[in-house]
Amino acid sequence: MVAKRIIIVGGGIVGLATAYKLHSHSPSARIVVLEKEAAVGQHQTGNNSGVLHAGLYYKPGSAKAMLAVSGIQEMVAFCQENQIPHDVCGKLVVATDESELSRLHDLHERGKQNGLKDLKFLSRQQMLEIEPHVGGIAALQVPQEGIVDYPRVCAVLTEKIRVQGGTVVTRARVTSLKGQGNGWLVETSAGDFEADFVINCAGLHSDRVSELAGEKRDVRIVPFRGEYYKLRPDREHLVRNLIYPVPDPQFPFLGVHFTRLIGGGIEAGPNAVLAFAREGYRKTDINLLDLWDALSYRGLWNFLAKHKRMSWQELCRSLSKRLFCQSLQKLVPEIQIKDLEPGGAGVRAQAMSPDGNLVHDFCFVDRRNALHVLNAPSPAATASLAIGEQIALRTTRSFVQ
Repeated sequence: MVAKRIIIVGGGIVGLATAYKLHSHSPSARIVVLEKEAAVGQHQTGNNSGVLHAGLYYKPGSAKAMLAVSGIQEMVAFCQENQIPHDVCGKLVVATDESELSRLHDLHERGKQNGLKDLKFLSRQQMLEIEPHVGGIAALQVPQEGIVDYPRVCAVLTEKIRVQGGTVVTRARVTSLKGQGNGWLVETSAGDFEADFVINCAGLHSDRVSELAGEKRDVRIVPFRGEYYKLRPDREHLVRNLIYPVPDPQFPFLGVHFTRLIGGGIEAGPNAVLAFAREGYRKTDINLLDLWDALSYRGLWNFLAKHKRMSWQELCRSLSKRLFCQSLQKLVPEIQIKDLEPGGAGVRAQAMSPDGNLVHDFCFVDRRNALHVLNAPSPAATASLAIGEQIALRTTRSFVQ
């Protein structure tokens, strides 16, 4: 049997995990990962907080829930086997007042349905034993969650792919996907590649890559920037590990929270505002093509119409350090404006439908000689090895059909 030529577009953590997993399912395949940047993991993978998500929030039975629960176990094992910095430190989800208690209980039940172990509902006194400076009246303890060095995970995956005989090509921006018999001619800035099967893991540009392959862009990626502050070193004692709010079901985003970073320091955030560039990590970053792509999409306007109040609050919080601090004080009352220093930012590749609804679950589009990952937001990094396994199974299944 002739060895299959498989090209993976995108060298983020999902693309790399897919290449790594494909080898065990199709060891004779010639696997090439194409990454447009000079190094792998430069966008969503390298600009998040490094949290290991256990699957607490996601709808029971959804791909997110199932892959998060199995994915965190596999990611922790992978880190242990490869000496990758990580810490399963646990987190608190905090109810700040009586109105949030019922939602916290619902979250507890959802977590149990999703298979999370050892969840604990904590009183105010019990909370303080874990996080002495936390506010609120009750909390849910999630002991399975933690933090990890995702860039190091990418480096290890890249090394393993090469040992397996695969190739990772950087500075290889895909410019064209042309059908060629039963396969593809993939034109890139690093030359042309032939493939029998293409896997699109392009993250922030996944919808555009799918369009190059002939798909309609009904669902579109709309970039949301999440902005962070960091606590001053002398105030880092206010947060030991991870402190999260109870999510409001009326709003599509989680809300600001506190995260201990694996490399040291405490991060506070993020908010969620429309980015004016798909790789716009600063307020001043503007890409006219990206901006027009978002503003000309009716899905964005429908989204804004549905979430006027939230959108306005997020914009105000982006422009006002005082308002950002007030949101943080609900979780840790002792936080003051002077405690906050500028932090980093990430851009979330959020798929949105024309009716303005966010695509919450992972979204895979299977074709005869291609597979497109059109939505892989958080917890995609945590679940990347499990997602890679799913993609590998789908891909090799197509070879025998």
